Amino acid sequence: MEGRPHPTKLVELCNPHQLTHLQDGSCHSRKYQAYPALLPLPLPLPLPPPVLLHIPPICTLPHSINPKPRAHIHRAWRKEKPLEAQVAVLPLPPADIKLIRPQTDLMPEIKISDMGGKCVDCHLKPVADQQALVATRRPDAGGAEGPVIHLLANHFLVRFDPLQKIYHYDVNISPRPSKEIARMIKRKLVEDNSDILSGALPVFDGRKNLYSPVEFQEHKLEFFISLPIPVTKHVRDEGGSVLLENKKSKLFRVNIRLASKLNGEELSKFLKEEEDGASLPQDYLHALDVVLRENATENCIQMERSLYSNTMGGAKDIGGGVVGMRGFFQSLRPTKQGLSLNVDFCVTAFHESIGIIPYLQKRCDFLRDLSHKKTRGLIGEEKREVEKALKNIRIFVCHRETDQRYRVYSLTDEVTENLKFRDRDGKYLMLVDYFKDQYNHDIQFRNLPCLQISKSKPCYLPMELCMVCEGQKFLGKLSDEQASRILKMGCQRPGERKDMINGVMGGRVGPASGLYAAQFQLQVSREMTQLCGRVLEPPKLKLGDGGQVRDITPSRYDRQWNLLDSHVAEGSHIRRWALISFGGTPEQRSCIPKFISQLSYRCEQLGIFLNKKTIVNPSFEQIQVLNNVSALENKLKKLHEAASGNLQLVICIMEKKHRGYADLKRIAETVIGVISQCCLYSNLTKLSSQFLANLSLKINAKLGGCNVVLYNTLPCQLPRIFSDDEPAIFMGADVTHPHPLDDVSPSVAAVVGSMNWPAANKYISRMRSQTHRQEIIEDLEAMVGELIEEFLFAVKKLPKRIIFFRDGVSETMFHKVLKEELQAIRVACLRFFNYKPTITFLVVQKRHHTRLFFNEKKASYGQFSDENIPPGTVVDTVITHPREFDFYLCSHWGMKGTSRPTHYHVLWDENQFKSDEVQKLIHNLCYTFVRCTKPVSLAPPAYYAHLAAYRGRLYLDRSDSTTFTRSTLSRAGPLQTAPLPKLRDNVKKLMFYC
Repeated sequence: MEGRPHPTKLVELCNPHQLTHLQDGSCHSRKYQAYPALLPLPLPLPLPPPVLLHIPPICTLPHSINPKPRAHIHRAWRKEKPLEAQVAVLPLPPADIKLIRPQTDLMPEIKISDMGGKCVDCHLKPVADQQALVATRRPDAGGAEGPVIHLLANHFLVRFDPLQKIYHYDVNISPRPSKEIARMIKRKLVEDNSDILSGALPVFDGRKNLYSPVEFQEHKLEFFISLPIPVTKHVRDEGGSVLLENKKSKLFRVNIRLASKLNGEELSKFLKEEEDGASLPQDYLHALDVVLRENATENCIQMERSLYSNTMGGAKDIGGGVVGMRGFFQSLRPTKQGLSLNVDFCVTAFHESIGIIPYLQKRCDFLRDLSHKKTRGLIGEEKREVEKALKNIRIFVCHRETDQRYRVYSLTDEVTENLKFRDRDGKYLMLVDYFKDQYNHDIQFRNLPCLQISKSKPCYLPMELCMVCEGQKFLGKLSDEQASRILKMGCQRPGERKDMINGVMGGRVGPASGLYAAQFQLQVSREMTQLCGRVLEPPKLKLGDGGQVRDITPSRYDRQWNLLDSHVAEGSHIRRWALISFGGTPEQRSCIPKFISQLSYRCEQLGIFLNKKTIVNPSFEQIQVLNNVSALENKLKKLHEAASGNLQLVICIMEKKHRGYADLKRIAETVIGVISQCCLYSNLTKLSSQFLANLSLKINAKLGGCNVVLYNTLPCQLPRIFSDDEPAIFMGADVTHPHPLDDVSPSVAAVVGSMNWPAANKYISRMRSQTHRQEIIEDLEAMVGELIEEFLFAVKKLPKRIIFFRDGVSETMFHKVLKEELQAIRVACLRFFNYKPTITFLVVQKRHHTRLFFNEKKASYGQFSDENIPPGTVVDTVITHPREFDFYLCSHWGMKGTSRPTHYHVLWDENQFKSDEVQKLIHNLCYTFVRCTKPVSLAPPAYYAHLAAYRGRLYLDRSDSTTFTRSTLSRAGPLQTAPLPKLRDNVKKLMFYC
């Protein structure tokens, strides 16, 4: 409302979403409210008698949404008790006075045709209650831009009979066995009880679910299955225990109960689009998935949805007690062509199945000579390293024949030589004497601790008598050398990968083999899916005005371009910078002056100003300084003070990769407030033009410059969606979780947002730590609100549209993410009066197993089966979702191995993109990534969010911190999430993370 208020209009008192209640019950307007909370009544207006007015309490958001209150608004109010409903005296307005209610809809009726929204009362319904909250349907039959390309996809059509019933039985086995033993029980049960099971060959998921193509004779069955599994007993007292062998068969009670009867009619309707909005019948799909992997699980090592076998090339030693093993991934997916089985080649690292002593020799450098120094013990940090290496590994003993498996929980405090126990007669026995008398074995490594194999009671095994069980996935962090070797194992050219996948489908352990599929009336094609894709044209790019070449269209086969005779689009000015060296030989250090000179010259060639002189002479420190946090901080502070507190950049040269890198970044960005750029001495000795150019581009982007922009702005390319006068913001979000063996550290969420329009290529970030392994971004509302504020400050307008890219979400999380995070974005927009931008919410997936290959039978001239598909290849038919808005886009050139296209899934679209429009938008944005002169495989907003989340993870990775594990930390109460250190203001608005 502008100007003098109308004399016959009132604004509703204390609107719960536009006002903040104070402790005394009064109201004041929020920061962004542009009108008074209560307009004064004109004096001439006669007032009727007062009436009682019920003022409801502050409207709280649904518990399932639970957004965080904004600290700068609610800090004082947060500690108070929730206000109860109050009664106030207010004159009753005459009948001809209109009551204006400011719009309060946190989430309007979510229909694209009715985005204006309707007023809702204070008692808002959770988003989950709104039936309209379903993923966006595909707006058309698919895109049409770009020449057609004939392809094959590693999807295999599965035909099923919708009328074929599947009987789902719940299985309870007592005592509870491992998954391996459970499968042995199932096999013996089926062999011995064919008549009772009606001659069926049921399939089993190894847990509680059994599926049969025919109904058993009874709905409830009980079996007793005896397996020849050696059982062990403990001889124990308060001082500890040892294992005593007691061979006998083990008896298991198996109870089977009919849980449900499934059929494929709902799945058939879902695939044929007969029912709009029909949900995918997950129970029936899971049953079919178990059927198709049953044959493989009997012959392979199963890890989640992948299966590994020695028949696919065997295990390959990659060093450090780790082997790489080849296998295949398989998963059923509903697609436009019908039910599709996605099969792909994969490689995973496993623990090597060897003795514990040789395993430690390979795993720990300080124990390499252990076999020659049998009297050696472990001291201090060595024992902690060994315990970390062995924790949770499954082992078996080799001094007797047994199938018993144990898990290592810790090491004993005492060495083996000093361990003793009391036998049944109450007599103390030394552990070494017991193994000599019972098994005629002399313990050799008496100064090593024993393995503690019980979580709740002392139970010891000497290391030299233990072997690492086969088939255990290695969850530790691979070294650079190990990672390189395992990547090489999985790096097959397209032709070779395609042959390996076809080999799986035709092999004896493949999903198309065995008797199980036929029992359930399933027919699996052995031919890859044929389809047509399209190749999008590369965009024209604009470079700096100072160079000879000012625009370029990447037309090479790999879509790369170079910056010879070119300037960056916007060069930064770096006048105050410093250089610090950590380690390095005298010869390497002598290269520093040459490096400074050539880097400055290369920056000048690119239109970037880098002062030829540092503010102080280069500082040369020992590599050990990176181990000392306080010393490192002092060194950086001195450099900053030398520039009178105005240091723009510090370049750090390192002898090798070092854990102190994390401390350096944290100190520079959160303590001092300076941009840092690290590089290795190994790159300085070469000083290639490409290295200097890449380094210059990173520095320019970090210091606020801009390397490349689209020649035709987004409003020019997509005028139906964008306009120069109505800016849009592109956001990316990602969550990074701690290491799989870390059950304490918080997860880190990051959100980035573009801060310029229409170029949309400068992104700032917001990072937060959150609950351990929580995938939903808990503080999304606050982060999005802050980014919109920054955008308003930079562009002078609020963004009319929000294009939100969410990375790292699995398909099972789609609905939960959409429900909670879309709501959080909308709540963030309520910071601003009458602000309701249109939102498009996309999920970006790179961790999938769909691969695309040239179709040799239909390939045009110049296309070869061993080539990767060209950059810009897009597929939005046949293998995509039957109804929802998704597509595969391969925007990059795969130099090694087989290209992995990125899967984009539009979950929500109020901007009403068409297929061609959203595909062109994302493809063109991939050419604007700041760190390289080629298109990247991921939409830049999602890519930047990933980098920012990784940077937040580094802030928590302090070299002087204590690593807690399950054995050292009490988990009685909830974990406390350590907050991330705050960024300095002069860093916060820069792309420091790239």
